[in-house]
Amino acid sequence: MSAGQPISRVEGPLKVTGSAHYAADNNLPGMVHGVLVGAPFAVGRISAINTAGALGMPGVVRVLTRADMPKFGKVGEPAGVFRLPMQSDSIEYEGEPVAIVLAETLEAGEAAAHMVEISMERCTPVAPGNGKLEPAPTGGPMGDPFSKGDLAEGLSRSAKHVRQTYTQPGRHHNPMETSATLAFWQGEKVTLYDAVQHGANVPIVFGQALGLKPENVHVLAPHTGGGFGCKGYVWPHQLLTAVAARIVGRPVKISLTRAQMYTMVTYQAIMRQEVQLGAAADGQLTALRHHVITVCPQGDIWSEPSTEIAKTLYACPAILTSQTIELTNVSKPNPMRAPVEGPGSWALESAMDELALALGLDPLDLRIAAHADVDPKEGKPWSSKKLLEAYEAGAQRYGWRTRSSRPRDDGPWRIGHGMATATMGNFRFPAEARVRLTPDGHASIECSSQDIGTGTQTVFTQIAAEALGLPFAQVSIQWGDSALPTAGPVYGSSATMGTGGAILLAAQDAKAKLAQRVGAAADGLDVIAALRKTNAEFIGEGKFTLPGNAPFNADGADTPYAMRTWGGIFVEVGVDRDFGLIRLRRAVGSYSAGRIINPKTARSQMIGGVIWGWGMAALEQSQFEPTYGRWLAKNLSNVSLPVNADIPSDIEIHFVDEFDPHASPTGARGIGELAATGIAAAVANAVYDAVGVRVRDLPITPAKLLPGIASG
Repeated sequence: MSAGQPISRVEGPLKVTGSAHYAADNNLPGMVHGVLVGAPFAVGRISAINTAGALGMPGVVRVLTRADMPKFGKVGEPAGVFRLPMQSDSIEYEGEPVAIVLAETLEAGEAAAHMVEISMERCTPVAPGNGKLEPAPTGGPMGDPFSKGDLAEGLSRSAKHVRQTYTQPGRHHNPMETSATLAFWQGEKVTLYDAVQHGANVPIVFGQALGLKPENVHVLAPHTGGGFGCKGYVWPHQLLTAVAARIVGRPVKISLTRAQMYTMVTYQAIMRQEVQLGAAADGQLTALRHHVITVCPQGDIWSEPSTEIAKTLYACPAILTSQTIELTNVSKPNPMRAPVEGPGSWALESAMDELALALGLDPLDLRIAAHADVDPKEGKPWSSKKLLEAYEAGAQRYGWRTRSSRPRDDGPWRIGHGMATATMGNFRFPAEARVRLTPDGHASIECSSQDIGTGTQTVFTQIAAEALGLPFAQVSIQWGDSALPTAGPVYGSSATMGTGGAILLAAQDAKAKLAQRVGAAADGLDVIAALRKTNAEFIGEGKFTLPGNAPFNADGADTPYAMRTWGGIFVEVGVDRDFGLIRLRRAVGSYSAGRIINPKTARSQMIGGVIWGWGMAALEQSQFEPTYGRWLAKNLSNVSLPVNADIPSDIEIHFVDEFDPHASPTGARGIGELAATGIAAAVANAVYDAVGVRVRDLPITPAKLLPGIASG
């Protein structure tokens, strides 16, 4: 049985040999390079665009402006922005595309782009902190206001309560591969080599904007060099590439620069969160209030639904949540790895630590006392939940109960210990897959899924091999082509449940057809022997569907069960009291996330999540310059990101033994983002434990620590 085994990635050899082709690696005869020209200021109106200088440059084919663009239709999700560029003379954020230079070489295009002269009537931008506040839109699958019980009464009978505000800056995704699209037309059909996390999203938006039939949009995206959410939606550069190719009648490739990734794609929003907690002396919560303010554009509203964690994590008789948006002249934010609970856990789990200290309780004991045996929001039973077991296993591996007996100093470093609950919503998407059995005893999986480096292709192969009773080496997979059966996305920690479930069903279908042909039971069937006997091909089809055939399901909505993933994260940090530096010394994460199909790839995912959370806690911030309304330092040389020297080798990952039959036929739930939740709070809690300075504004930098250390 290959499922459950630590098998190395099937696509690994392609990557280490350089054979894996990413979107920008593709070239076609007659291709021209497109270079986007962005608005130089954040808000105003374009009065003129002078393209003469650019057109006079060698190698320039054409310069497109708004006058060349078709009128786009109205778009909605999965479009990244709903207000498409190059449709009017108004500008709402710095870097908004206003022209496209088309040239025979990339170098000629980039040189000519600097020669495009843009005249703007500027307005004063509204910067974060100065925008108009409004209630966030309602009616979506997450983030709506929620009220349960009497908050005032719950606070009145609490032994202790805390009320604090926690903030975090904007953060950009910064995948290794910047977004790129190559488009060419054959009649009414457009083909795109694209950097995406879900190829099936592209035909939807192209249908909305250009009126194309879905079957006339062909997306090829076998390898995507990271995304973390920024390649999950469909962005204007993808539409503009296709339109430019149609206008000039030649293939066009547009590759965003690193700086353009800061303005033409997306980032995690600037947020302020207020948490109020009350509890009895024994740690039973009596009241929980969570309010979130998300900074977003004035003309393209989006709100981070971080209050969902307050509705679902802890047992509490009185819960009140609300969401507000602040309207400014920033580009539009969108989900980043561990959306919703990533930011939400930063605030809630920091407040829980403060409450534990106020009550004189161990932070772990407070969380155990507040454990929710059923869903706090709707009272439904959990599909599966082994959080208490995960707490215990993590605490034992870390030595949490004996931490006070260990040395507090290591040279100049003061040692601190912190923990937090990790939790992530269970996001499920429909998916389809096909499995072919051939007379030689080989099975081939066909699905359109993307590869973003998480190992899903290996996991899918293991699922099929186990279902068919075949050796792992006898199963192959085709992916990354929208002409194949429509897989689910590779975001939202959903692929193993959705696409993996569809592959399992397809394998079972193929095996059942084979069994019927040979007149045997499917259980225990020797597939290889049966195939040789029939000397025929058998094709199985599998569909993973959601209640009501919905396109998305969050946390088991419309089912009898509530569904989430769980865990506990324990960290040790060192704080240099002279310089205010902090270092991650070790971490133990223990998780309840359903069946683990491949321990090797799963461990890699969880370690990556811990590192991601450390970056959020200690390093990362995209600074916004308010005068001109733009992001500063739009490159990797001026942005602090975790590197090898920042991360210790002592990161232990543990999974409790679990099978969740309600979340997916595979028994799995999502893990890709779970480890990125809770860790920012755990780090802040450990820093407080070390030096007694409570930081409520991420990231935790020396400038925020030294004044408190000095006064302490």
